[in-house]
Amino acid sequence: MDLSSIGKHIRERRLQKSWTQEDLGNAVGLTETYIGAIERGEKIPKLASFIRIINALGMSADVALEDLTNTGYRVRMSRYLDKLDGLPEEKRRQIFAVIDAMLKN
Repeated sequence: MDLSSIGKHIRERRLQKSWTQEDLGNAVGLTETYIGAIERGEKIPKLASFIRIINALGMSADVALEDLTNTGYRVRMSRYLDKLDGLPEEKRRQIFAVIDAMLKN
């Protein structure tokens, strides 16, 4: 099981908040070096550190773990639905036609 995706999701959220690794480290009591190692997939945080990190970033565990869980596709679907809402109707129809074709048995 590749746990490096946890760090990838943490990094994405940190950047969305315009935080540096140092900012996140200060918020959760960890070093900038350790945050960097987590984000690169070199270290997996202990549960207590993981909880502090996701709480500081305002993210849920299901988002951080989406690539590792059997229901992670639901998180991804939620993101896709948000993106679809911003598209013109014709573009949405094209996307749905592709999905329908792919799901057809």
